[in-house]
Formats: sequence, structure tokens, C-alpha cells
Amino acid sequence: MMGGHHAASGAAAWVAVTASTPIAFGWYPVSDVGVMTGALVCAGAALLPDADHHNGTISHSLPPLSEALTKFVCTISGGHRNGTHSILGIAVFTLIAWAMSFLTISTETFGEVLIGPGIMAVLLVAFALRALHLTGRRRWWTWTSSISLALFIAVFAPEEWYWMPFCVGLGATVHILGDLVTTQGVPLLWPIRFGSPRWVRRHRWLPLDDMWGRSGNIAVPVLGDAGSWREWLVMTPVSIYAVVGVVWAVLSQMGFDATGAWNDGTALLTSAVASLG
Repeated sequence: MMGGHHAASGAAAWVAVTASTPIAFGWYPVSDVGVMTGALVCAGAALLPDADHHNGTISHSLPPLSEALTKFVCTISGGHRNGTHSILGIAVFTLIAWAMSFLTISTETFGEVLIGPGIMAVLLVAFALRALHLTGRRRWWTWTSSISLALFIAVFAPEEWYWMPFCVGLGATVHILGDLVTTQGVPLLWPIRFGSPRWVRRHRWLPLDDMWGRSGNIAVPVLGDAGSWREWLVMTPVSIYAVVGVVWAVLSQMGFDATGAWNDGTALLTSAVASLG
């Protein structure tokens, strides 16, 4: 799946799981500020598994730091689409985010400031901004935007960072699911690999041949190749949903009763349809 679509799917998943609106599930409710900031952070977290790609979106996000990071991750994970694209990879990313939540500093003015989650936010927001083409090629603007948002939350609303480990785990999971439904698939059980037997590869008419590769990757290739028209067909409404969810949170934070307007609009539409019947 393309980087921008990974980011959009992460933002959409965050809205669906955390927003308390009629268009979301609200399984892990957070504040409106949490929905807004978390959508951007989760968009970045949905790119984390590609930290093993030395020439991917992450590598070009915050150079030279991001370039060094991707080279290191690529080395320890076995290359692109190996360790970071597995269940173990999700667990490691989530564990790192949890461990970073304990990195704090005490100040006289602002009390205890959560430095660890702030650092995570800087990186993840930068990844998202790059993937969504919101900062272009201006490195200084990427650094300024991501650091400003992280500092603002860390200083004025540090309680918002309690969701960081969940956000990272959700984003990484969504990324792997996105790659799972493309033809290349993912090594879910890495470092354990079970390559498809010869009889599966010999009988290409079997659906199993597309789902179980010689390398041991597993795929349910309903979207075809990365960047295919099917991927665009699915991800366009998903991206729109993410934008609507964030705008809804913004309006709610500003005091606008978006939920009430939605309910009124739904009731009016239902009444109109009933009258036509």
C-alpha cells in the first residue's frame, strides 16, 4: 500500500476507535483534542513498519535523523518487509512507546512534562506530514510543525499522552493489515517463516498460491498491487472519513454541536424518505 494511504488509514482508524460521535465506534474514547492530535500521530504510526525502508517516506521525513533511523531499523529487522511487518514488530513498536511514556522531566513552571511521548510525537507527526504531502520538501517546516505540536501538548495538555502506546500499536497494526491485502503480503510470524510447498506453487490455479508465497509471506490480495485502482477505490472514502472525523472534533472543541446537527439532519432525511414512500 502507498505511504499516503497508510497514513490516511491510520488517521481513519483512530477516529473510528476513539471518537464519541455517531459515525465512530468509540471503543477507546478520548477528548476532542485527543481525536485531533491522535489522528495525526496515528497517521505517522501507520508508517512505522516502513522504518525498515532506507528510501521510503520515513527516511525522507526528518533528515538526517530519519535517514540514520531507517538504516538502523533495516539492519536489525532483516531488511524491508521483514521484522517490522510482523506481529512481533507491532509488539516491539508498542513496547517502545510504552517505555517512552516513563521519560519525564520536572519543571517549576509546568510541573512534570512528558518528554518521551513528546519525542515520539515529533517523529510520528513528521512522518504523517511527509506522507500526506502537507509540508512539501521544506525540511524546516516539517521540523517546526512537528516540534510545535508536540511541545504544545506536552506543556499544556500532558494528560493527552496517556494514549500514545495504544496509538502506536493501532497505527502499526493498520499498516500491516494494509500490506496484507496487497499482492506482496507480509511475514506475520517473522522470524518464523513457512514457505509455500512446491505443490502449491505448481498448481497456480489454486487461490492458495496467491495467499502463501515462497518466502513465507501471507497475503489476502483483494486490493491487488500497491497503488492499484482498487486501492484508490477503497482508500478515497477512507481518507474522506478521516478528514470528516477530525473536522467534527475541531467543531466540537470550538463549541459547535456537531452531533446535534447530525442527528437533526438524519431525522430530516429519514422524514423526507418516509414521505416519499
